[in-house]
Amino acid sequence: MQQYDFDTVILGGGPAGLSAAIYASRGAISTAIVDVSMLGGQPSNYLELENYPGFPIVGGFDLMEKFEEHADKFGVHKFPMQEIEKVDLISNPKTILTKEAEFRAKTVIIATGAQPMKLGVPGEKEFVGRGVSYCAVCDGAFYKDKIVAVVGGGNAAVEEAMYLTKFASKVYVIHRRDELRADKIVQERAFKNEKIEFIWDSVVKEIKGEDLVNTAVLENVKTKEITNLSVNGVFPYIGMVPNVDYISGQLEQNAGGFIVTDETMKTSIDGVYAVGDVRTTPLRQVITASADGAVGAVYAVKYLETLKDIPQTV
Repeated sequence: MQQYDFDTVILGGGPAGLSAAIYASRGAISTAIVDVSMLGGQPSNYLELENYPGFPIVGGFDLMEKFEEHADKFGVHKFPMQEIEKVDLISNPKTILTKEAEFRAKTVIIATGAQPMKLGVPGEKEFVGRGVSYCAVCDGAFYKDKIVAVVGGGNAAVEEAMYLTKFASKVYVIHRRDELRADKIVQERAFKNEKIEFIWDSVVKEIKGEDLVNTAVLENVKTKEITNLSVNGVFPYIGMVPNVDYISGQLEQNAGGFIVTDETMKTSIDGVYAVGDVRTTPLRQVITASADGAVGAVYAVKYLETLKDIPQTV
């Protein structure tokens, strides 16, 4: 098995991880990114972003490609498609074991992001890929002239509902409250879209079908009335959960599993930083993830400088 030693290893290659890599490498430390998939993270699946400063409208993949090219300029070592088996954040050096290699690092920056929260209802797991999807950009084209439901009331839910109107004949937005949480400008666009219909005060209790999804069973949270909604697809957008496999239990996390940090992105373990969507943060956007990455990397460099002042024992 190949063994690598770096000053810092960044787990995750989305906007937070790539930003951290740029700032760490500029700090003249040996830097590597280890990711379970290709670099770019979730934004690579976004058709368009319109809130990243300097880019009124930019493709998500295009923006992340620019991030990666910037990291390449500073000689960041990249290890995509690594199946992680174990992470030891407590020992020194800290180790990341994958199927292919062992990485040892003086500091670790966790940038593993978050993933869509599951509804946790009967039929959801069974129909993934057969009518249940968590990515409208990935799967929207499969629902041309069909009826779909988006579950949620935040920006992601409403924006993805609008995207789906490019293909679907009708898009229901199912929300457990009687008003949306999405930004006002996003709400206004959705309310004007004739293909979108809102179902308020309701939750999905079950997803049914035969080979493919054909029904979402809804419950009105106020009246407790049960109704069957005929749909060909269900897209849940009800929140995020952190990607903390192999990390949990080693450092402080909140009740939702997100990693607790201070303003320097330092975790409860010396030499370990968490940036982007995986940490406790009031906003999960590309711009905030990128800023987190910069802060975390700068303080990882500062931490490494303090190690040089510690007398070495034999």
